[in-house]
Amino acid sequence: MNLMHEQKVYKDAFVHESSYIDNNVKIGAGTKIWFFSHVQDNVTIGENCVLGQNVNISSNVMVGNNVKIQNNVSVYSGVELEDNVFCGPSCAFTNDISPRAAFPKNKTDYCKTYVKKGASIGANATIVCGHTIGSCALIGAGAVVTTDVPDYAVMAGAPAKQIGLTCSKCGRKYEKDGNGAIRERA
Repeated sequence: MNLMHEQKVYKDAFVHESSYIDNNVKIGAGTKIWFFSHVQDNVTIGENCVLGQNVNISSNVMVGNNVKIQNNVSVYSGVELEDNVFCGPSCAFTNDISPRAAFPKNKTDYCKTYVKKGASIGANATIVCGHTIGSCALIGAGAVVTTDVPDYAVMAGAPAKQIGLTCSKCGRKYEKDGNGAIRERA
């Protein structure tokens, strides 16, 4: 049953009639949830987000403002997306570092994954749980992230390796200073 019509929290958001919204969900103003998506219990989705077709947001997930989650993405429990994050089509998040079908785990066994403000994850990239993707980092299409990703890093490959600190789209270049902090290069 689509509970969207029973809860008034969504009056300033669009939820397509084919999508399912479970209990205790908060959806910010201006957010759009498209065809065949499912938002599970105890989820908070910020303002002006877009969830494409066939997106699943598992229980207890936090999604910031201005987040774009493209088609066929599942954001599992333990994943947190800060503001202005982009999740490309069919990118994959995990939440269990040692999954086994025969030995179910408690929900408290899930590893946390943080995607910081402004990060972009390319199509079909896989994010192995338990890591942080830094602010404004760019994960290339098809990359497999198995480690923490620094702020502004450009990552590609399987396993993903840092290939630069330059945005190919806007041309901004970043560098580490003597203390390891990353700043925009003049």
